[in-house]
Amino acid sequence: MYNVRNIYSYPRAGTSMYYDNDENQYDTYIVNPHHYCINMPVQNPYLLNRFPVRHNPYYREDGHHNPIELKDYGPQPFVVDIEDAAKINNNFRLALWTGDHLQLTLMSIDVGEDIGLEVHPDLDQFIRIEEGQGIVKMGDSRNNLDFQRRVYDDYAFIIPAGKWHNLINTGYKPLKLYSIYAPPQHPRGTVHETRTAAHAAERAQMPQE
Repeated sequence: MYNVRNIYSYPRAGTSMYYDNDENQYDTYIVNPHHYCINMPVQNPYLLNRFPVRHNPYYREDGHHNPIELKDYGPQPFVVDIEDAAKINNNFRLALWTGDHLQLTLMSIDVGEDIGLEVHPDLDQFIRIEEGQGIVKMGDSRNNLDFQRRVYDDYAFIIPAGKWHNLINTGYKPLKLYSIYAPPQHPRGTVHETRTAAHAAERAQMPQE
């Protein structure tokens, strides 16, 4: 693999200028007279930033330099790089968007920890793993979790309403994921920094007998 930050004597790669009449200005673009001899991946941000923005279909305005502020943006219209948001989140649970009929949360499960065995009688849940690995368990009762699967980066699974379930981190780094509840499960603006804090908050919300 060529180091695209260096200019090699052969094959030759350099830059040139051209005048853009529409914009009334000069633009820089990459010139490689031996394009069939050199491998310069277009995903490389060093190269991408040298293309004029309007001619670069892979350009991103944020450039990953301005990470999203992690807070609840609901119920307003919302766009997010969900993978980036999930990976930078270090809270056990954080509500990123809460509406009347759906909720998006981020989770970070520490090594050796789990979500905790639970059941949601009246809602369905979607989970996607963005980083790490684990085991998901589901079943009709807390003592009969007969559905078990290993899950990894980019795996997704659905927990139907009424199914007992748990997700255990079996890897060597925090398990990063996002979860969608329909309808919402947690109060708008929920932030649980740790698993202990999350379980304490859930106990406090339980009706007193």
